[in-house]
Amino acid sequence: MNTQMHNLNHEAAEDEDRALFQEMVRRILQQEVAPDYEEWEAAHQLPREVWCKLGEAGLLGVDLPEALGGSGAGVEICLMICEEISRQGFGGLASGYNIHANIVIPYLLHLGSDAQQQYWLPRMASGEVLGAIAMTEPGAGSDLAAMRTTAEKVESGWKLNGTKVFITNGQLADMVIVCAKTDPTAGARGVSLFLVDTRLPGFSRGKSIRKIGQHASDTAELFFDDLIVPDEALLGDAGKGFAYLMQELPRERLGVAAQALGAIEGALQLTLEYVQERHAFGQRIADFQNSRFTLAQVRAELEMGRAYFNQCLQRYRAGQMSPVDAATLKLMLSEMQCTSIDRCLQLFGGYGYTLEYPISRFYVDARIQTIYAGTSEIMKEVIARDMLGRVA
Repeated sequence: MNTQMHNLNHEAAEDEDRALFQEMVRRILQQEVAPDYEEWEAAHQLPREVWCKLGEAGLLGVDLPEALGGSGAGVEICLMICEEISRQGFGGLASGYNIHANIVIPYLLHLGSDAQQQYWLPRMASGEVLGAIAMTEPGAGSDLAAMRTTAEKVESGWKLNGTKVFITNGQLADMVIVCAKTDPTAGARGVSLFLVDTRLPGFSRGKSIRKIGQHASDTAELFFDDLIVPDEALLGDAGKGFAYLMQELPRERLGVAAQALGAIEGALQLTLEYVQERHAFGQRIADFQNSRFTLAQVRAELEMGRAYFNQCLQRYRAGQMSPVDAATLKLMLSEMQCTSIDRCLQLFGGYGYTLEYPISRFYVDARIQTIYAGTSEIMKEVIARDMLGRVA
């Protein structure tokens, strides 16, 4: 009984701390992001200084040890920030934050040498260095075995050649984790990871890729032309890149799921406000049975999605979240996000299709969620293989 009471008290204290931190995050976003976000969307680019402001506020690298510039918080705080950014309708910033704080920083924390961590992580926590990760290629997509970017061992280190596409934060990134083939004959087992300083000769960027949503999040094509990185730029061991990617995917997909939950909740709140203010045929939109049932459905699915998210988060913290857990979570919540926000937009009628109403941004920002971090089709294949094995 004493152990049970201790656990309950500990959980209550954690919930209180999380609520206080969440309120602080909300204030910071309203002060530093909300006033200018429309302008950033129109410019198709976040200003570089916004990352420094988030770093100054302590929102980057929150689960890093204090010695590396973090707050020593749990992974759930980083995911809460992803969710809150998304809930406020800043989908482009949410994706950029997820890449930098929830993906690139953990890669370094889990795989990096002491020297690599000391060199990069404090500056990533402060916002001085913005991170990106480069996996996808023009002709390969999600097929890492078909990757063409190569890293050849040379006397001075490694020589990288190749092209990456659809790289979030690509235009502003100061450091990119690059996936490259170090053994072209070994398929997925020949992939290695490199920490590439974007100031190095041989690195270049194409112009920003224009998208239908998440405009404030820059997306770039990156080029590596005889780019030489030193031996100490290798992240982890050579040839283990694919295993590392699989190891880190659960956290990446938790981040996408957190974005989905935040966006659904934000869109639902906007819609609740609208249907209670807007009238048609002599009554509030909220009084039509269709409106009530639609919103009830969104609310019910949101609660179910959050319950599974929390279950996966507990498994992740215990080191027990499987690739199938991650695929199931990512599949269901990203698809739910698109469906739920579509239902919400419908209740706005023609106004939902205008840029004047923020629900339209929730709608277009949602669409990419079923594509990046593994498409819905890839997620279904991961789940099916667990039940049926691979197709011969």
